[in-house]
Amino acid sequence: MTAELVRGQNHPLPEVRLEIRVAAGTPIVAGATLVDEHGRVRGVEWIAHPGAPTLPGIEVSQQAAADHRLAVDLDAVAPSVHRLTVLLALPSGTGGPARFGTVAAPFVAVTGLDGTEVASYTITDLEAESAVIALELYRRQGAWKVRAVGQGYAGGLAELLTDQGLPEAQQLAGRIHEAVARGLARSVATPPPRPPDTDRSRQTTAPAAGPDQAHGGTPPQGVTGSTSPQRGDRPTSPYGSTPPYGAHAATPPDHAAAQHGGPDPVDPSSGTHPAAPTAGGSVDYAHPRRRTTASPPPPPTARSAQPGQPAQPVAGDATGWSMDERLYNQVWGMFEDLSRTTAAYRSAVDFAESRMEQELDKVLSDPRSRIGGQGDAAREAARDKHAQLVDQARTALDRDLVQLRAEAEVVEPALPPAYASWDNPVWHGYRVPMEIPMALRLGDLRLPESEGVRIPMLVRLPLERGLWVDSGRSGSRDALVDADELRRLALDTAVSLAARLLAVHPPGEFAVHVVDAAGAASSALAPLVQTGVLAGPPAAGAAGASDVLGRLTQRVDLVQMAVRGDAADSLPPGLDTAEQLLIVNDFPHGFDDRAVTQLRYLADEGPAVGVHLMMVADRQDAVAYGPLLDPLWRSLLRLTPTPDDHLADPWVGHAWTYEPSSVPPGSRVLHHVLDRVADARRSWNR
Repeated sequence: MTAELVRGQNHPLPEVRLEIRVAAGTPIVAGATLVDEHGRVRGVEWIAHPGAPTLPGIEVSQQAAADHRLAVDLDAVAPSVHRLTVLLALPSGTGGPARFGTVAAPFVAVTGLDGTEVASYTITDLEAESAVIALELYRRQGAWKVRAVGQGYAGGLAELLTDQGLPEAQQLAGRIHEAVARGLARSVATPPPRPPDTDRSRQTTAPAAGPDQAHGGTPPQGVTGSTSPQRGDRPTSPYGSTPPYGAHAATPPDHAAAQHGGPDPVDPSSGTHPAAPTAGGSVDYAHPRRRTTASPPPPPTARSAQPGQPAQPVAGDATGWSMDERLYNQVWGMFEDLSRTTAAYRSAVDFAESRMEQELDKVLSDPRSRIGGQGDAAREAARDKHAQLVDQARTALDRDLVQLRAEAEVVEPALPPAYASWDNPVWHGYRVPMEIPMALRLGDLRLPESEGVRIPMLVRLPLERGLWVDSGRSGSRDALVDADELRRLALDTAVSLAARLLAVHPPGEFAVHVVDAAGAASSALAPLVQTGVLAGPPAAGAAGASDVLGRLTQRVDLVQMAVRGDAADSLPPGLDTAEQLLIVNDFPHGFDDRAVTQLRYLADEGPAVGVHLMMVADRQDAVAYGPLLDPLWRSLLRLTPTPDDHLADPWVGHAWTYEPSSVPPGSRVLHHVLDRVADARRSWNR
């Protein structure tokens, strides 16, 4: 999965032969500098530019263009080169834009030779700058990494090259612009407007478009002002192959949804064909009978607001074939918006602290200014600058949070039952569905900086991993909760999740089994038992656990053999083909070595053939097994009955606080839903 970088973030490079792709809305100049271990460019021979496009290990374009492809071979660069920087600049004296603040934000991507993106970066918050260092590839402990820089220079190429220690920066900048002017007639024209694109990394709103975007001058290096979330640049398929919630998080699979707008479909049976192009227009060579797969309908247009104000949020403001898919994609967009704006804020705060420390160290290193009025004034100035930078970053964060909060208030009431929390009124009008939804809500996610904004945690169906509701102490919050109370909360969370899974599946499409070897969960399991939605009574004792595990293990074996032999019609007539969920309480009590082996087998092989596992357990209770059970715990998605910050996203490493979706105290909504499920199953079995 592509790493979408924010300013200052780095990412390892898996290979040394790469391509750097640059996309902008206007012709720009692309170049590269080679930098030694001291951060200096040793001479003009260490710079690749349109006048001298080739150096060992790097080749750049010979002219200004709206799109560039730079070829990189890191094995070919000299050993004395420790860093390779990619620079972009607007041509001077050509009548084009004079500053990046008036054009669309440049997009830079590092790809493999096969075109697979490794990392990407959209350079935002540029205003008066006419040159910018986009990326740098650098050595670290024998390996190469890429870092998003985004450092702009209002003085253009000359100032940029001077900052890199080149004495003849002015002369070289002049020669570069002359070379660009000579080749401008051959430069690539600005491409026509793209169709609606849901990839936010390539469709960036122009800076300084309104009060909902960052303002001010050039931010210092490392300070990242975030752009307010815009609904037009949402990704279509957010939950890709990389889990959005980190190593212990959900792993929702990719879903098929076209990402680009396209021509309206043509009905082959109608005999109509696309209208002929007008004079001077382009010819559509697409075969009319092959244009039957159109992109998803565009999202609804946001309600207009007062001039200069952000558009009012609209539920379903994302692409998709159905409202459920649009809401799913919109929730993902909210997650990504909150992740990015928080990353920008934290990056800015880190930069402010680093800068203050450097300035204080500089004061303390000079004996003349260490004491006395001059030193005190320097310290005060450093602290004031730190406070100013932090306040500026917080203002940008608060602006984005206001918009996200407003969007959440619109989206939450519009969610279908599978995505809704238990206190959503949609459950009071619940009806058993006839189709399996694309995702299920497991709880909510939030960040420390945004207590008022909670993002629904949705995972794709069918589940690709089992679930583990941790009944042990996992954080400082749990220190105040009694151990028995934690077990009760864990069981309530498991029952709530099982009820959700039953409620979102059509009748007969999902079955739940329970193993409660010690019989300690009878009160918590009462809603499932009393309504009759379980496949059978909870299994008690070692014999009951062995019987359930044996039947489910046999089912996995039979389905696997049928799938591998392409002989689905050879399954035994009485085999239940519905999805199966096994809830195991108080593991490992009542489990012998054979049962433990069967449990591990179900966790590993079951999800692929429709058998899922939900463990309610404290890992410390199974410590006697040592590392034998480590693969089991790692294979499950860990959830907690109380808020805990154990989930992380893979882009910027935020520690997200997970909070389970609980039934409101005193509410009968859970029993109401399970009664409906039981009635539908009885009608279906008649």
